[in-house]
Amino acid sequence: MEPGLNTHVSDGTATVVLSNPAKRNAMTPRMWRELPPLLARLAADGAVRSLVLTGAGDTFCAGADIASLRAGAGEAQQLAIAAEEAVAAFPRPTLAAIRGHCVGGGAQLAAACDLRFAEEGAVFGVTPAKLGVVYPASATRRLVRLVGLSAAKYLLFSGELIDCARALRTGLVDEVSAAGALQARVAEFTAVLASRSSMTQTAAKELADGVWDVPPEEAAGRAAHWAARAHASGDTAEGAAAFLERRAPRFGPAD
Repeated sequence: MEPGLNTHVSDGTATVVLSNPAKRNAMTPRMWRELPPLLARLAADGAVRSLVLTGAGDTFCAGADIASLRAGAGEAQQLAIAAEEAVAAFPRPTLAAIRGHCVGGGAQLAAACDLRFAEEGAVFGVTPAKLGVVYPASATRRLVRLVGLSAAKYLLFSGELIDCARALRTGLVDEVSAAGALQARVAEFTAVLASRSSMTQTAAKELADGVWDVPPEEAAGRAAHWAARAHASGDTAEGAAAFLERRAPRFGPAD
């Protein structure tokens, strides 16, 4: 089977599957290149309310295909950074569904998602120190925000793999499901996301991700922008009406 990205959309959730089973779904240069335009197309689809990134079979992603590093480490890293930033910039909620190995470039992609749900037995590692590679500044900063300075240094300095329990404890993972239960749990959670206000989710994502990088007055301006959007969309009025009438709200489509 040729390495590639497989995609399907169902019930408002787009699922992107990293597929390179012969190498534990390691990312080839072609796969890195294809991910940003694929995500751009999905972001433009109003039927997509959330995105799930996962791996084929029983593993998530073992990182970059090492052969690509021998061909040119600088180019390979730039491709990985572009893919990581495309995941982080996806405007609606993103979730990494993780089984097996989530290592190197796989951990880089998972950390760029909003949430990470794992199955018991998954292992995680950030491994540039094993390859003599300098981890990208953007990915390093994202990892520090996610797990804290000390935990990030442990992962980066050692390149050691950690189990689900430690990943959950440090904040690298948000939930751990029993073996065989991950798919059902992800489907359950994305159904919850689809029932909520997409406008609220998009605003929350922008404000949560961006508030640290802009002056306070700009952050306040974006908050005011989204307050106006909420009023114009009708979602606020619909949410209040649904609460008072004891019914499920009927929010508008994704932006």
